[in-house]
Amino acid sequence: MLQFVLLAAVLLGGYFVLTKTLFKRSICKGNAAMAGKTAIITGGNTGIGKATALHLARKGARVILACRNRDKAEAAIAEIQQKTGSTDVVYMHVDLASLKSVRSFTEIFLKTESRLDLLVNNAGLVADGRTEDGFGIEFGVNHLGHFLLTCLLLERLKESGGGRIVTLSSMAHRWGHIDFEALAVNKDLGTGKYSWQFFQAYCNSKLCNVLFTHELAKRLKGTNVTCYSVHPGIVRTELSRNVSLWQKIFIDPVAKLLFLDPEAGAQTSLHCCLQEGIEPLSGRYFSCCAAQDVHGQAKDDAVARKLWEVSERLCGLS
Repeated sequence: MLQFVLLAAVLLGGYFVLTKTLFKRSICKGNAAMAGKTAIITGGNTGIGKATALHLARKGARVILACRNRDKAEAAIAEIQQKTGSTDVVYMHVDLASLKSVRSFTEIFLKTESRLDLLVNNAGLVADGRTEDGFGIEFGVNHLGHFLLTCLLLERLKESGGGRIVTLSSMAHRWGHIDFEALAVNKDLGTGKYSWQFFQAYCNSKLCNVLFTHELAKRLKGTNVTCYSVHPGIVRTELSRNVSLWQKIFIDPVAKLLFLDPEAGAQTSLHCCLQEGIEPLSGRYFSCCAAQDVHGQAKDDAVARKLWEVSERLCGLS
């Protein structure tokens, strides 16, 4: 009996510690006016992206769900409209695994929309495979597609005044590494078919997100546009929809017990969208609605600059 009580105490203590550290919750208190403003959210049809879209729509923003799946987007729009009363949430197709699709999206957007105030680079995945252009799927979607999207929309963000770019990264960036030689040879930052190998590639792509934001902030100095990278927390989303069945069997019970729901996971993204006065923190990494320090490689000026230059070449921008 004593052993059972001790075990229960250890489990409850561990649960308490985890919910106050690794699975800590935060609440966005930002309240910037959004009426009359336009936001693009990639992957806005599910998970953190949909929760972000719902909150911005409730505040009166025009919200564009930039997604690959029309049916999911239309279902999300119907739900957002029902919950917020907004009639200003629309779908525009983009497939981040295709640089051609990203260019087509931005061309249509720039012809049909007069302003852009928020770009939320939210979409991401953990998977194996290749993009339409032959890049590793995680590098191509999580970093390169968003890199091109951002670059092509920068001028419109500058025109609107006070624009912000919020890019979802992850605490997984801590375990990332940028191997430029491997990228040149394989068009990827990680190779292999095993789960741990494409998880490592995911970490690498999330490091790219932090480095991209770090370098972008330098290039935006002197403009009215700011940028932030975000760790949303460990969240129950469709991020791991491509993992194997045995992994789902292991992950799902833990996720239900400990992981944040998408609304909780959206709070730091919303903080970077809506919190007034954070402009001096442009380029920083945020977690739990606060700027956090990052490890050396994640703020290495030389690596960030080289990643930018390599990404420009891969996207055909230079």
